[in-house]
Amino acid sequence: MRTEAEEVGALVDEVRDRLVRTPGELTPHRVAESLRAAGRPVGDATVLAVYEALRRDVVGAGPLEPLLRRPGVTDVLVNGAGVVLVDEGDGLRPTSVRFDSEEQVRRLAQRLVASGGRRLDDAAPWADVRLPDGTRCHAVLAPLARPGTAISLRVPRQGGFTLDQLRDDGTLTDETLDLARQVVGGRLAFLVTGGTGSGKTTLLAALLGAVDPAERIVVVEDATELRPDHPHVVGLEARPANLEGAGAVGLRDLVRQALRMRPDRLVVGEVRDGAVVELMAAMNTGHEGGCGTVHANSAADLPARVEALALSAGLGRDAAHSQLASAVDAVLHMVRDRDGRRRLGEIAVLERDPSGLVRTATAVRVARDGSLSGGPGGRRLLDLVDARDRG
Repeated sequence: MRTEAEEVGALVDEVRDRLVRTPGELTPHRVAESLRAAGRPVGDATVLAVYEALRRDVVGAGPLEPLLRRPGVTDVLVNGAGVVLVDEGDGLRPTSVRFDSEEQVRRLAQRLVASGGRRLDDAAPWADVRLPDGTRCHAVLAPLARPGTAISLRVPRQGGFTLDQLRDDGTLTDETLDLARQVVGGRLAFLVTGGTGSGKTTLLAALLGAVDPAERIVVVEDATELRPDHPHVVGLEARPANLEGAGAVGLRDLVRQALRMRPDRLVVGEVRDGAVVELMAAMNTGHEGGCGTVHANSAADLPARVEALALSAGLGRDAAHSQLASAVDAVLHMVRDRDGRRRLGEIAVLERDPSGLVRTATAVRVARDGSLSGGPGGRRLLDLVDARDRG
């Protein structure tokens, strides 16, 4: 005996097949006609249930739409047919939304990617796009993704966070909030590090919101995520190649263009390739206060990460470390605790060892309970802020 939901699902599949053969606008009237043609019941409740199911399937994010609109949701994840997961800031949790078949998931993934101007099929089985509402969508088709087509949606927070709000929710303490303000106000060049989903972009956007309103911020990103609350922000977004493989615009190209746009602050939303060379070069040519985010497991791992990215762009090890040492003043490292809470775990400065290679020195380390402990880089951090203030 099938449940009501299963019965509606069967009707939806049958009506969809009939509607595809006679293209036109989706309306309750056309749904009713398709049901009659198939010898199915056409009561008002049945027609509306099938119509609503079809409408969700062809408009927006379909059954994921209510999750994307739910306050506090940062990520929505689909792993093939089955239950959909969400992250509301405290780790992944299952929802009442589910997909009954791989075909449903694949169809939704293709429609979402198409709305972002890309294609998703067996010839191009993955894509990373920004949807019209700003949501970032990444999709990988099965069988590359198992147990089925995977959809990952990163939901931008409307309005963003301020530094005070980050303190109130535990991302910052009173002390680290004060230090963060000094880093920004002192026009120190800094990088925000951390793992995926640790809150790097959120913190960077809040820091940029604290920049003097008279300053011009030029932001370069692979996909637009930074939305700082600042009156003078210009954004440049990279562009993938078209179906013919032409027209790609990478971060390195955009960083070069940004340098010609009179930036007071040059920001690279996420440094993930050879663009790190251009960013460091910009920070070394009088553009104070430059910043960006970099994936790294710890602040101490940053030099090795930058070295690897620079090598991919043809910059040798010694040159990469030399550039890094003179370009970056501070590192703000974000962590994500086991309970899902994101917080600033460390502030560090850079120093060169006798061999000339760069290493980090902890200025402040923050424990899970919010307590602070100083490190060998504390004095240098204060000296950097004081020097910029006097300058």
